[in-house]
Amino acid sequence: MQLQLPQASADALDASRSLTQLIAEEIRQQSGWMSFARYMELALYAPGLGYYSGGAAKLGKDGDFTTAPEISPLFGATLGRLALELFPQCDAAVMEFGAGTGKLALDVLSELRAAGQLPYEYCIVEISAQLRARQQETLRDFPQVRWLDQLPTRFSGVVLGNEVLDAMPLQLVVRTPESWAERGVGLTTEGSFAFVDRDADGVLLEQIAQQIPEAESLPSGYLTEVHAIAGGFMQSLATMLSTGKSAALLFDYGFPAREYYFPGRAQGTLMCHYRHHAHADPFYLPGLQDITAHVDFTAMAQAAIAGGLEVFGYTSQAAFLLNAGIGDVLLRTSPEQSRAYLPQANAVQKLISPAEMGELFKLLVVGKGVDWPARLLAHDRTHRL
Repeated sequence: MQLQLPQASADALDASRSLTQLIAEEIRQQSGWMSFARYMELALYAPGLGYYSGGAAKLGKDGDFTTAPEISPLFGATLGRLALELFPQCDAAVMEFGAGTGKLALDVLSELRAAGQLPYEYCIVEISAQLRARQQETLRDFPQVRWLDQLPTRFSGVVLGNEVLDAMPLQLVVRTPESWAERGVGLTTEGSFAFVDRDADGVLLEQIAQQIPEAESLPSGYLTEVHAIAGGFMQSLATMLSTGKSAALLFDYGFPAREYYFPGRAQGTLMCHYRHHAHADPFYLPGLQDITAHVDFTAMAQAAIAGGLEVFGYTSQAAFLLNAGIGDVLLRTSPEQSRAYLPQANAVQKLISPAEMGELFKLLVVGKGVDWPARLLAHDRTHRL
């Protein structure tokens, strides 16, 4: 069935065709088969052509999806208040991964500036040159900000990652009558992309056994994802934080393993976003759409623990924001000033409502040497991991 989605510009279509040719050529060089993780890596991050490394708008009303910082500055202000609370226990520094437009950094830093306690540095790890340029313009009034191409060897402070893990390349696996197969990408006789399965190798089978509870009991044809690259990121994060004191807050949509890999979710969670339309075809206009999957928070927590970190908490976005005081931040504007107050209240409602982002999005907090505030442990779900 052909997708009915908004028309792309001629320049965008040319860029997508170039990326399609690049991917197809690599598939031919690899004897006609490419792992889906590699396909996703190229579709999102191929230099100059991938979704996050090209020039297309990604966020906000003109982009493909909207994130919590884009919905309300009160999200970042609430995180700024929490950072002020944590700084006495660690370095007064912040690191953010995948900062998007720079809106979250702007709101966090604005809150810290208003309190008279700006961090000595705010590091942004950003691989997209286009997004980095946009962030530099947004944050031009904050000389504390510096950009990094990769993780430093050590860091002490507050780490922020909003919708970072879901954009990391993943492997698709499908249950067969005998074992598991890896679903990769090949070419049809007409040269278009198509899914092609092959037997999973020993490394992938071990990953499946570690990540998927009761994997062998799932029905034949069960399709899902495993997240080795995101797990590797968590281990790298743990290495970076292992010698200091820190708390890393990772917001994303996802589930604990036993909710993620239950028999009824037989087609996995892979999803694509194009111009605020969600669909399931990762081969549609490569480079012009986002490709994501839900996060297996159990696997992320286990990787952090294996790297020497502690899990401080796991909860819904709504519970965290309410316990962290977003209501107090909202009430800085009097409800009697309805023209100013009501839009802010409506935005906060989107962040915390179970029907919007409040329940779908979760927060995993890992770190070392920091006492996580007791009030933030209300409604904690770490036991579900």
